[in-house]
Amino acid sequence: MTTALNILMLGGGGREHALAWKIAQSPLTKRLVCAPGNPGMAEIAECLDLKANDLNGVLAYAQKHNIDLVVVGPEAPLADGMADALMRAGIACFGPSQAAAQLETSKAFTKAFCQRHDIPTAAYGVFETALEAETFLTTLQAPYVIKADGLAAGKGVVIAENLDEAKAAVNDMLGGRFGQAGHRVVIEEFMPGEEASVFALLDGETAVLFGGAQDHKRVGEGDTGPNTGGMGTYSPAPILTPQMMQQVQETIITPTVRGMAAEGHPYRGVLYAGVMIHEGQAKLVEFNVRFGDPEAQVLMLRLASDIVPYLLASATGTLGDMPAPSWHDQAAICVVYAAEGYPGTPKKGGVISNLEAATRDGTIVFHAGTKVVDGQLQANGGRVLNVCALGDDLQGAADRAYGACAAIDWPDGFYRKDIGWRALKTPEQA
Repeated sequence: MTTALNILMLGGGGREHALAWKIAQSPLTKRLVCAPGNPGMAEIAECLDLKANDLNGVLAYAQKHNIDLVVVGPEAPLADGMADALMRAGIACFGPSQAAAQLETSKAFTKAFCQRHDIPTAAYGVFETALEAETFLTTLQAPYVIKADGLAAGKGVVIAENLDEAKAAVNDMLGGRFGQAGHRVVIEEFMPGEEASVFALLDGETAVLFGGAQDHKRVGEGDTGPNTGGMGTYSPAPILTPQMMQQVQETIITPTVRGMAAEGHPYRGVLYAGVMIHEGQAKLVEFNVRFGDPEAQVLMLRLASDIVPYLLASATGTLGDMPAPSWHDQAAICVVYAAEGYPGTPKKGGVISNLEAATRDGTIVFHAGTKVVDGQLQANGGRVLNVCALGDDLQGAADRAYGACAAIDWPDGFYRKDIGWRALKTPEQA
C-alpha cells in the first residue's frame, strides 16, 4: 500500500477526535476531513459544516472530492444505512451495513442472534406490553436489568434493585421516555462480575483483536448514581488477561463474524463487545458497532501501529493479510470532564480556558462537546472534554491526567476522581 488517501471522518465527539488524531499521524493520510468535527479536530484536520448522518450530503461530498475512505465514528449514521450508500457508490467505508448494525440498534435482535449461535449471554425476555413484562419479572431474582431495545445514547439501561423499581422502569420505557427506541423492552437476568470492553476489527470473514479497556459508567465516585455514556476509562485492564482476550475471541467474536456472514449480513468495521467476567468466564452484555467512547481515546494513545492500514483492510476485506497490531507497553487513562447537570440537563455555554497549561506535560485533551463563540471555547454538551495521559503504569498515567484536569479553568465542569480504581485498589480494598 503506497498511495496516500483522502479520508473523511464522520462525527464530532471525543471518540472521533481521538480517531482523527491517530489518523492524522499516518503517512498514508493525504487529506483528512471531518464532518462536522469540533474545535479540537479543527486543529488537525479540515472541518465541514455537514452532519454525520446526512447520507446524501456525505455521499455527494465524497464523490465530488475523491474521498478514498470514509470512517464512521458514531452509531446513528450506520443505523441509517450510511455504509450501504457509500458501498453502492464504490467508496470504501469503515463501518457495518444497516443490517449488520442491528447488533447495536436492536438488543432483541442481538439476544436472539446469540441464542442461534451459542454465544454466552444472560437469560432474557422481550416484551411490548407492561403486563407481559411484569409477569416475567416475577420469575427473576433481584436485581433486575431492563433495557430499551433501540438506541438510547448509552442511557437506556436500568438496573433495578427491587420489583417496584423494575416495574416503574418498564412502564417508563414503554411509556415513551426513549421514544421509538423503547417501543419494546429487553429484560435480562442480572449477571454478577466485572465488566470490560473488548474490541475487534472485522472485514466480513476475518476478525482481529484490537485492544481492551475498562469503562466507568456511573456518574459518581465509587460507581454511584445514574448511568452515563461513560465517565472515564483506562487500558490495559488487568482483568483482560491474554487468556481472557482469547476466550472472548473464541466464544463471542469468532461466532459473531461467522454467524453474521452465514445469515447474509457480513460485518465490516469495529465490533465492541461489552463483556461481564465472573469466575474466569466471560458473557456478552451487549454489542456496539463502533468504537467505545471514551474507550477509543485510551486505545488510540496505546496503539503503536499505524491505524489507517487496518481501517482500510477492514473496509475492503483484506484483514487476513494484516499482522496483529502492536501496542505501547504504557498504560493510558481518560478522565471525562462533564458539564454540571450531566447526565440530566447539562449546563451549556460556560467558558473553558487554560487548556494550554493542561497539555504541557504531554497530556492530550480531546474535545467531546465544545464550540467556539466570539473566540472563546465554550461547553456545548454533557461530556465536554476528555483528559488523557500515558504513564509507565496506571498510577503514573492517572497522576498526569488529574494534574491536567486541575489546570483547566472551567467552573461549570466536574469529573470523577477515581477513574481506574479497580486496577489501583490496594489489597485491603480488593
